Amino acid sequence: MRSLYSGISKGTELVVHQAAVPPCIAEKMRAPHQEGSFPSPVKFGYLSVGVVEQGPDDWMGQTVFCLHPHQDRYVVPVSALTRVPDGVPPRRAVLTGTVETAVNALWEAGPRLGDRVAVIGAGLVGGMVATLLRTFPLARLQLVDLDPDRHDLADTLGVDFAHPDDALPDCDIVFHCSASEGGLERSLKLVGDEGDIIEMSWYADRKITIPLGEDFHARRLSIRASQVGAVARARRHRRTNADRLELAMSLLTDPVFDAFLTGASAFAELPGVVQDLAGGRLEALCHVIEYPATDDPLPEDHRTATTETAR
Repeated sequence: MRSLYSGISKGTELVVHQAAVPPCIAEKMRAPHQEGSFPSPVKFGYLSVGVVEQGPDDWMGQTVFCLHPHQDRYVVPVSALTRVPDGVPPRRAVLTGTVETAVNALWEAGPRLGDRVAVIGAGLVGGMVATLLRTFPLARLQLVDLDPDRHDLADTLGVDFAHPDDALPDCDIVFHCSASEGGLERSLKLVGDEGDIIEMSWYADRKITIPLGEDFHARRLSIRASQVGAVARARRHRRTNADRLELAMSLLTDPVFDAFLTGASAFAELPGVVQDLAGGRLEALCHVIEYPATDDPLPEDHRTATTETAR
């Protein structure tokens, strides 16, 4: 494989960069082609798009997606690849893994005709969930965030935006994607009686407190985790991980997903980009890493990027 682009999955990759993966979950949180062990050094990432340079004849020259770390060339089994169709630009295809996460959450929640739904957290994952939901026959859909600048993203996606204080209550489903204690607490306020909160945030080694002593018990609310490592239970016996990836890829024919590609840098700049993301000096939904053409090879010491070099 020769890489064309890779995407930085900001939430998870910064947890890894900051060595915040709890030891008790380290094995479960390994990326498919990760090298090294948490906390570090570790080669991490899972949003890679490239071209097959060596392999079976029917794969030669194909543009493909792979759940592989940031690296300019690598060798993987054909079974690890998902073809990028003609209708999906290679740069946009880096979003496949995140769309897959959103697909899994929708399978987990099972939204129904006429449901009232809120998505809390208008970042990459929350925005993806809202993007997929906008075509559902819902009674109401709101994308909720503290940052008023996210209103522009919601407008681009064609989704109603609300500040947490103004979000409408009595939701059948709330997708929580803000990775914040306040966001989860707000989810409990917005969901209706016997409603479902789909928790998509990973808090890593952070401890959070939520008010389960108020009306959580009396209103019979449910909080359910959704994590992309396994196909959602509702589809686990009907769909494979490969099926889910192919579905996610097919959805990326919609150009609205380009709204999530908010910046780009060369592969050689990756360590500095990660530092800037971690330090809050670079705002991004999905920052794209671009790889040099074959006639412009990188120096040997830049051929892979690890959290050790990024520190």
